[in-house]
Amino acid sequence: MEKSNKYAWTWRVKEECLTEYVKMHLNAWPEIITEHSRAGIRNYSIFQQGNQFFYCFECDDVPAAFAYIDKSDACKRWNAITSKMVEGSFDFHEAEPIKPMREVFFLK
Repeated sequence: MEKSNKYAWTWRVKEECLTEYVKMHLNAWPEIITEHSRAGIRNYSIFQQGNQFFYCFECDDVPAAFAYIDKSDACKRWNAITSKMVEGSFDFHEAEPIKPMREVFFLK
C-alpha cells in the first residue's frame, strides 16, 4: 500500500464546553472552511464519542498547511475561542505532533 497522506489525532473537550464546541463545528465559519482548503487540507472529518473527538484529514504538506493556518486571522479568532474548550494544549507545536496513520484497509 502506498504512503498515506491521511492524518489523525484526538482531543478531549471539557464537559462544560461540549455543547458549544459541537455547535461551533456544526456551524463552522465560512472563512475557516476557506482557509483550511487554501492551506491544502481536504476530506476533513471530526467524530465525537462523549467528550472524545477524533479528527481526520488529508494533506500533502502538513507543516506548510499549519504554517498557513497559524498566520490566518480567521483561524486565530477561531482558535482563540475553541482552544479554551479542549483539555491540554491546543498548540500543535506543544501538543503531540500529528503523524500519518498507517492505512490498513480502504474500501472505495
